[in-house]
Amino acid sequence: MAVRKLPNLWQVCTGLRFGARNFVSLLSGGSHSLRMEEMEHSSLLRPDLANYCPASNLMLNEKIRNLRKAGEKVYHLAFGQSPFPIYEGATKALCQHAGENAYLPVAGIPELRQAICDFHRKTDDLPDLDPEQVVVGPGSKELIYLLLEVFNGDVLLLSPSWTTYKPQCHLTRHRVVMMSTSMDDEWRLTPQLLEETIQTNDLHKNKLLILCNPDNPTGTCYSQQQLKLISTTLRKHGIIVLSDEIYARLHYTDSHATIAKHYPEGTILCSGLSKWASAGGWRLGYCVYPRELDPLKSAVKSAASHTYSCASAPIQYAALALLSYSEEVQEYRAHCSRILHAVGTYSCQELRAVGVKVVQPTSGYYILPNFEILRESLSKRGITTCTQMCEALFAEARVVLMAGGPAFLRPLNEFTTRLCFIDFDGTHALKASKKIGLDVPLSEEFVKEYCQQTYDGIQALKRWVLTQLEAD
Repeated sequence: MAVRKLPNLWQVCTGLRFGARNFVSLLSGGSHSLRMEEMEHSSLLRPDLANYCPASNLMLNEKIRNLRKAGEKVYHLAFGQSPFPIYEGATKALCQHAGENAYLPVAGIPELRQAICDFHRKTDDLPDLDPEQVVVGPGSKELIYLLLEVFNGDVLLLSPSWTTYKPQCHLTRHRVVMMSTSMDDEWRLTPQLLEETIQTNDLHKNKLLILCNPDNPTGTCYSQQQLKLISTTLRKHGIIVLSDEIYARLHYTDSHATIAKHYPEGTILCSGLSKWASAGGWRLGYCVYPRELDPLKSAVKSAASHTYSCASAPIQYAALALLSYSEEVQEYRAHCSRILHAVGTYSCQELRAVGVKVVQPTSGYYILPNFEILRESLSKRGITTCTQMCEALFAEARVVLMAGGPAFLRPLNEFTTRLCFIDFDGTHALKASKKIGLDVPLSEEFVKEYCQQTYDGIQALKRWVLTQLEAD
């Protein structure tokens, strides 16, 4: 059976190329008094950016939204955006502060920075945080980028990894050293892998590890003991850690472990409101620096003053309603987390039933299933890469997944995909969960009734897998 070609959709999934000629075309609109088309195209961009790609997950999401607007039935299991509404108290606070229009301190208003420290004292048992060490910005992504912009050294990344870390390193001209984790270790970094990487690479004296915990794209987390062991190796080699903990409050048992507890002097704690607070579009993130890394913090603040100036004033004031972490906010978090737990458990259960291997998630929106069981049957169709498999899956079952490679830094011929199990009406599910009460566990019937789009998408994916196996 021939695979239908869908270049407009899948170019963005695998990395839409944005070369110099396209850049010029966008700028000129096809005609310009300066006749830009006669300019030497290659001179407009840095040579190393000739094949630079936009964020593949964002571009793919735009394509799927357009297909749905056009009335097409699509199971969108490829984008990690909270399905839930923002906590009502926060939206009321935003309305109350909508008139705030002044430029604010670059690092954030003092009361917000204090609230961030208090928040992590409550949630992570970090008693020694100082509001003077906090930098607030328009999303954690921007703050990670600015850190990379001012950092002098090599960057250590895991494979699989979030789609943005490596492109940001590319933009900021850093050498990246990859560490490939395995499903056998539930996709976690181990002290042995870290030590091996250090011993087998001629690294810069300054080294920065970006650690996503809880992890995107795998849904895995680290225990206190695992982080303690990793910290010993990090301290031994003087490696700085950017700990991206944007999914921490979505831990299904509310028992997130932070590496800042075990390696405080070398950890930059990074988080925000996008995931647990369902405020991705509000664009508010923050980093908490240890005093030992004051030069980096000061440089990031300086860079912030020359780029975004300050995070949005109304958003900063409204964020206080969330970071106060009142009983109502904690209850909101608990309902969102347990719904995700129920849907993630269902998704894993159904995929395993047809032979697909997957690590059970412990936080967040994601799993990284491996469809290796289909290799023989797909190879008979000429399908040898994960991107080709995703093309076929979309064409034949209208299920959208993102290939593990290249976007998440997995090998191109490995059949791992990121699956986001949040394609459902979160407002509907949240109301139902509150009505049931936190004391009553959520069943598969809850997932079927209140998370129907994801439920049906997993069933469509399961049928497609069985069809491939039966055709073998």
